[in-house]
Amino acid sequence: MTTCPDEIDKSLINRLQDDLPLETRPFAAIGRELGLSEEEVLQRVHRLKEDGILTRFGPFFDAAALGGAFCLCAMSVPAVQFDAVMTKVNAHPEVAHNYEREHALNMWFVLATESAGEIASVARRIEAETGLEVLLFPKEREFFIGFRVAA
Repeated sequence: MTTCPDEIDKSLINRLQDDLPLETRPFAAIGRELGLSEEEVLQRVHRLKEDGILTRFGPFFDAAALGGAFCLCAMSVPAVQFDAVMTKVNAHPEVAHNYEREHALNMWFVLATESAGEIASVARRIEAETGLEVLLFPKEREFFIGFRVAA
């Protein structure tokens, strides 16, 4: 059963979007900031993930800075096939940030790979599995927008 986040959950969600403390027990440090125990912070994070309030909790790595590559991709997926195609696309470990949009190109996702050459290879595998074209939109310029969502 999904529950609505309470004020403590909202404070925790907002805090988790900032840098985690670089120490042995970062959740204990966050707990001290919010007046919670380390265990309560961990339980709340787990519950928020289980309830679908948090869809992802983890680090964001710049694949290119680590020697890898990433690319924004889009597909035009017939509505009746969307869920099946989404499942196939998301089965690839290189896929992140898969979103549905109201547009002719209605599925957008990011491929992150260990090398630039793998981008096209993964895209072609997705095409073979789905029978649909994957359009690649490689980065031309980088902008840092500081994405954050207030809870």
